[in-house]
Amino acid sequence: MKERDDRDRYLTRDRVLNLISDDEIARVSTAESGPRLENGEEYLDLEALERGVQRAFSPDTPMDRVLPRKAVGAQTWGKILRELAGAQVSPPPSGGRTDDSY
Repeated sequence: MKERDDRDRYLTRDRVLNLISDDEIARVSTAESGPRLENGEEYLDLEALERGVQRAFSPDTPMDRVLPRKAVGAQTWGKILRELAGAQVSPPPSGGRTDDSY
């Protein structure tokens, strides 16, 4: 089961990274070598996407795996959030029905 979880996390990360434009990738790369995130700044940890959007409250945030919100455009950020939401959705146990009124 762990192997499947690892594979799913890798595939989700790959889909997220494919949503980022070349210009945005350049900004992310610059952010990795630049100063730390500011207090309260939103980011995604690319090694722990299942945690969702996080806020920086410590100067110890590892920048080498961080996708700061400010590094991508609003449209890309929205696409990424939709991708993450879709990756966590599983079908309900009722075979796809969302209520038991049948």
